[in-house]
Amino acid sequence: MPPLPRLQCTTHPRRCRRGATLIEQLWLLVLMGGLTALAMTSGNALFAALDVAMAAQSTVDLLALARDHAIATGDRTAVRFDVAGTRVVVHVGRDTLAVGDFHGSGLTLEATRDSLSYAPSGLGVGAANLRLVLRRSARADTITVSRLGRVQRR
Repeated sequence: MPPLPRLQCTTHPRRCRRGATLIEQLWLLVLMGGLTALAMTSGNALFAALDVAMAAQSTVDLLALARDHAIATGDRTAVRFDVAGTRVVVHVGRDTLAVGDFHGSGLTLEATRDSLSYAPSGLGVGAANLRLVLRRSARADTITVSRLGRVQRR
């Protein structure tokens, strides 16, 4: 197969250029920088929402573990909320069953009470509408525990 003929510029040499000029390359860099900045700001909001949702689900799971353990063993099971350390600790007596540590993720934890416990019947003792708020930047999830020990996440 013979090679393709090379295009020859017969009109004006500037019209037959190859590649891009410096101005075109600079415009491309400016456009890519703007798109990257836009993606980073929306990406941070997405990551904040994911962190809050994962921490809220983990907290709901810890509350369910505490209630299930109290019902299964007949022992009173306590859940403590360490607001300063951003931790949720489930324990029976001196034994720690589980810990949810959210300290390194930039989350804040707000609680209307510092602890609650589940009776062997599964009812929440000291849970009279306990409200937990997990927050990171503009995103927040609220977890409410009723007197009956039911957990609702919003």
